[in-house]
Amino acid sequence: MADEKRRPQAGSTGQPTGASGTVSASQFAGLGFQLAASIFLFLYLGKWVDGKLGTAPAFLIVGVFVGAAAGFYAMIRALRSAPRQAPRDGGTREGR
Repeated sequence: MADEKRRPQAGSTGQPTGASGTVSASQFAGLGFQLAASIFLFLYLGKWVDGKLGTAPAFLIVGVFVGAAAGFYAMIRALRSAPRQAPRDGGTREGR
């Protein structure tokens, strides 16, 4: 049993793929929405902490930067796991 190689099942790689194995534009739009939602979530969390502690804009600013960092990190991870497409012209640059 130790010699058997496990074959990944279809869809188990965690890569967002469409019917043709490519990433759709709606999935990229979802990444943008995720970035914006992350920033707004941490912005309002920082605003709430500022209200509780009375530290005016300190945690609001920290929240915006933490939200942006978290959103960009999630976006980069998703984009790196997306399958790469071959160039449409077959990889040649003749005629340009």
